[in-house]
Amino acid sequence: MIGAEDMGAVFAPTADAAWVIEQPGFDPLRDCSRQSRFAISNGFLGVRGGRTVNRGLECGSVPHTYVAGLFDVPGSGQPVPGLVPAADWLRVDISLAPGPSGPGFAEVSHHHRMLDLRRGLLVTSGRLAGPAGVAIRFQVLRLVSLSARACGLQLLRLEVEAGDCEIDCACAFDGLDFGLTPERLDPALGVWRTRSTGKRLAMASAHVLEVDGVEMPARETGPLAASWRWRARPGQIVGFARFVAVIRSDDPADDPGPAACRERDGARLLGWRGVLDAHVRCWASRWQCSDVTVGGDPGAQRALRFAAYHLIGAANPADERVSIAARALTGPDYRGHVFWDTEIHLLPFYCLTWPEAARALLMYRFHTLDAAREKARGMGWRGAMYAWESADTGAEATPAQIIGPDRKVVNILCGLQEQHITADVAYAVWQYWLATGDGDFLRDAGAEILLEAGRFWSSRARREADGLHHIRNVIGPDEYHVGVDDSAFTNVMARWTIRRAIEVAELMARRWPREWARLAARIGVDERELAQWSVVAEAMATGLDPRSGLFEQFAGYFALEDIDLAQYAGRSVPIDVVLGRERTERSQLIKQADVVALLALLPEEFPAGAGERNFAYYEPRCSHGSSLSKAMHGLVAARLGLSAMALGFFRANAAIDLSDNHAAIDGGVHIAALGGSWMMAVMGFAGLRLLADGLALDPRLPAEWASLAFHCQWRGRRIGIRIGSGGRSLEAVLESGPPMSLLVRGVAHPLGPGSTLHLDLTRPGTSASPAPEPAIATPPR
Repeated sequence: MIGAEDMGAVFAPTADAAWVIEQPGFDPLRDCSRQSRFAISNGFLGVRGGRTVNRGLECGSVPHTYVAGLFDVPGSGQPVPGLVPAADWLRVDISLAPGPSGPGFAEVSHHHRMLDLRRGLLVTSGRLAGPAGVAIRFQVLRLVSLSARACGLQLLRLEVEAGDCEIDCACAFDGLDFGLTPERLDPALGVWRTRSTGKRLAMASAHVLEVDGVEMPARETGPLAASWRWRARPGQIVGFARFVAVIRSDDPADDPGPAACRERDGARLLGWRGVLDAHVRCWASRWQCSDVTVGGDPGAQRALRFAAYHLIGAANPADERVSIAARALTGPDYRGHVFWDTEIHLLPFYCLTWPEAARALLMYRFHTLDAAREKARGMGWRGAMYAWESADTGAEATPAQIIGPDRKVVNILCGLQEQHITADVAYAVWQYWLATGDGDFLRDAGAEILLEAGRFWSSRARREADGLHHIRNVIGPDEYHVGVDDSAFTNVMARWTIRRAIEVAELMARRWPREWARLAARIGVDERELAQWSVVAEAMATGLDPRSGLFEQFAGYFALEDIDLAQYAGRSVPIDVVLGRERTERSQLIKQADVVALLALLPEEFPAGAGERNFAYYEPRCSHGSSLSKAMHGLVAARLGLSAMALGFFRANAAIDLSDNHAAIDGGVHIAALGGSWMMAVMGFAGLRLLADGLALDPRLPAEWASLAFHCQWRGRRIGIRIGSGGRSLEAVLESGPPMSLLVRGVAHPLGPGSTLHLDLTRPGTSASPAPEPAIATPPR
């Protein structure tokens, strides 16, 4: 029994409006971007937030279900793997008998979307009006289960407001042959295969419809399709539930059909209430670890909840063979490829709130290590060089060419030259180790990644006549400038990676001597090679000028044309379109945080006072042509005490996915920008940093924030932190785990189990240093 009479309560939103994102009305011109914003996901399945009931052709949303790891290579054009959309399992059509040929319902009116962040589900509603005064209100709930990731659930409740007539209701799957080759299409099961990668997909479905509490028999109308007809009357309540289970197989010999049927039958046996309750419980558990609360700024609160919602839905700790793409599972942009975004902008959130998810994401890099070795070998270097864009195998997936904003063909060199991703992966491995102390991971996977990354950079940097080691012909994070020499970000991150590789070798030899001996023998590393790495690291060219304290972004950067970006304020297109690619490349204009990104990741590499000078120099020259940029600037500005500027970056970053003014969201949410929102709040305004032996805090709240509270995990401990009184007080509670030390503004404080640390941050010894004036830095001439 569905219990349609009692179903209404589940469609009601969470009572607290701070947990709800709503969109009244339907605008076809903006619907694609709103489908991204209202997407639901569980790290395995992602479903865009398009209409499901009587959607017309104008919706343009079929199919809109994505399955993590379901990659294929198209048969024509560039041989670049891409994430293949699966069949859409949500379609419902309601019509007046005798069907489409007779008079039907007008267009859906009173359309409304409501994303319930707390429960991790989407509710839509609307009204259908037909001839002779017939009117029906409907509500639809959809979710992809966080407790059983193979399963999805759709609930539909119809209430007849007026009219006495026969109604037809049909449910079906759309896109049965879109991108995948059907192998089997039955009334309750579909099995497909990819065309070139040997993957298989099964989708099993079950449905039930009740009218006035009585289950109606369905008429099968085709593969994964059924219909019902009944006599409607005013006040009548109709309930519909559809259960779907999706299984991906990476082995062409493995039939995923039986597993999909078992998952579907298990969900059907549990019933829609059981599926929903289990899902909501899992979301509640995740929110206990991930929620960030802000007092005094409802907009910031909404942005942080929205960010955490998509971050929770993007990860799947049960699958080490997939990672999180640039648009997660919310849209088609970038073909589902994985970039450095994951390690730099997402891993901090997972390391500190969901270590199991962080571990799985890093294990993806371990499982693709052989592909990284092959890439390095193919380019004449040693060790492992990770792909700039990767799919399931880890092979380089960057397209050779794209169409640029000016509609011209652009050669893409990132796959060859944007090599800093190898250092970015190593950085994430080390940050995870600092956060978790996961010795099993470091011993069995992380150390090997670090060592092969260190080996790569030691072979990539070449000693020249000046006695320094140089890295030439690369692209740094600033992609306006290609083929540059001695990118500061690349070289300093490379040096840091080599040093961590040497450190992990010493740690392995000391803590796990047998495992170290086996690993060293297997990958062929010895003391002589480690000593050579140290020589490279100590003589790495970095571009740091000791007199000014400025890092030159790359060799020759300071000699380029210095264009005042303020003269182009209010432009509606990227600056490289305004100026042209050639002039942009000859200028000091920057696409995104570069030296500023280095300052965010490795502030200890900047001498005293140099951080402020570098930020003051590079911030005005950045055009923020990437969605990754504002978050890095906001993080650094917050740490430097420039809270008003940082809050401006925070709001601009949040608007990328929450404002209708950004058309780029059509292809999915910017998951790295969402990770950046969390980073700005927790690592910026709260000043949280990972240390080798604990956590450090240096709170600097913006004036608009009365308080900031969050939880984090560190080495088996759960800590609750609240910064109150506009940043003048701090409370920290060790909710679980053994005693630890918490460093607050340079002073260590013991924290015992169950105890609460209370600090008055206005007292001498705890107050923040005054915010530095953004001094004007001048490069050496």
